[in-house]
Order: sequence, then C-alpha cells, then structure tokens
Amino acid sequence: MRAALLQTTSGIDPAANATMLADAIASAKRQGADMLFTPEMVGCIDQDRARATATLRDEAHDVVLATVREAAAREGLWVHIGSLGLKDERSDGRWSNRSFVIDAGGEIRARYDKIHLFDVDLPDGVSWRESSVYGPGERAVAVDTPWGRIGLSICYDLRFADLYRRLSDAGATLLLVPAAFTVPTGRAHWETLLRARAIESAAFLLAPAQTGRHEDGRETYGHSLAIDPWGEVLLDMGEEPGLALVDIDLARIDAVRARIPVLTHRRMLEGGVAVL
Repeated sequence: MRAALLQTTSGIDPAANATMLADAIASAKRQGADMLFTPEMVGCIDQDRARATATLRDEAHDVVLATVREAAAREGLWVHIGSLGLKDERSDGRWSNRSFVIDAGGEIRARYDKIHLFDVDLPDGVSWRESSVYGPGERAVAVDTPWGRIGLSICYDLRFADLYRRLSDAGATLLLVPAAFTVPTGRAHWETLLRARAIESAAFLLAPAQTGRHEDGRETYGHSLAIDPWGEVLLDMGEEPGLALVDIDLARIDAVRARIPVLTHRRMLEGGVAVL
C-alpha cells in the first residue's frame, strides 16, 4: 500500500479548505498513492464559536465532504477525512467531530465520532473545553478496505489504550490517529504515545496532523507520523505543511505478530483489582 499523508494549516473558510483537499487528492493520485489520509478538523479550524456556527453545516450539506467525495470519485482514490466539525447532528445541540472513510467511487464506507473529548488546563495557561461544544461518540469503528481492516480514532483518543485494544481485537491492522495536537502536549507525548499504540497493537499507524499557526490564532504541533508494527518511525513530516508518501509493507504485520504474539497472549481478567 502506498499511503499519502497530508499535513495542513487549515483555516476558517470551509470552501478554501475544500479546494485545498481536492488539489491534494489529485496530487496524491498523480504520485501513485492508494489512499490519502488527512488531519483532524481539516474542513475548518475556528475557535470563534459564533463565526464557526455561521459556516459549519450538517453532513448532508457540508461543502468539504461533498467536494472530497467528488474528487475521490474523479481521481479513483480512497480518502480518509481525519475529521469535520458538523452541526445539527445531535439531539443535545452539541456538534460532532466526525471522521469519514471514502472509497474510490466517492461512497462513504465508514463514519466515526470522536469518543474522548479534550477538556484540560495546560501548563502554558491555555484551557480547552471540547465537551462544551462537541458531543462524544459512543462506539468504536473499524472498516474493511482493499489493504486490510482499518481502525478509526481522533486525536485525544490516542491517550486511551483500551480503544486501540478493542480495534486490534476486532482485526484492525492499520490504526488512524488524525490530530490537531497542541504544541506543548505534542512535544511531550505525541511520538511516544503513537509508537506505543503501534507496538502494543502490532499494527501500522498513520497520524496526519495539523501544523503551525492557524487563522483563528491557535498553534498545532505538526510532525505527522507513519509508524510500523515494530514501532519504527517510517515518516516524520516535521512542521511544514505538505503532502508525503510512504510505502507500507503489509507482510510486516504478520512478521511482527509472529515474532512477539502479543495479540494471542492477551487475557481479559475477571473481577476487580486486589488492593492489598
């Protein structure tokens, strides 16, 4: 499998971001990619809720999703939209942070709503309350593709190993972690956590990321990564926006799992913890 990773500095205008994604799909196809992987919130990054309310749409009317589906069908390329912010999708009035897997005919094969929401106060004084705007997803999702079963997650999900255990137990051999990681947490934990999730799942992991200073003032870490089942970093895109390709040797999965068969050694312990 030849994977294309897109690293972006997405702005506040969905139409402009849609055009950028269509161009990336065409470029990835020209370079021989089988599938393009994009970051979290690739359609619009905007901390101004009032302004975002005016531009975001529901899934049926989202310009980015429609543009990507058309471009995927035109180019004959599978595409993973890391996530889009969607409104009017939930009964509680909060928005959805949703990933899409789109096939080479432009059809939606899978949807995943981010389960774990980023509610933290960072050491640099920045405070995030994602749950005040977005509602959480309720189920893990994996999808079958011509290159195997892919397990879906988004950004902050990365810190919760039990999700990836469920995905690998369900047969996922490629894990996706599209992200818009903050700079402080990225420097401290990004690569370490990604390599751990790949190693413990004995699976490939692709993590396309937002990077740089965005129109709304926030800064993201970049360093989109591709990691093999042994934990080896195959690609690190640094801090500049762009498109990069990486070849994935799917035979590597069986080789690593035969070498250290962690999946077959897993046990589900009954009962609670004995605190002595």
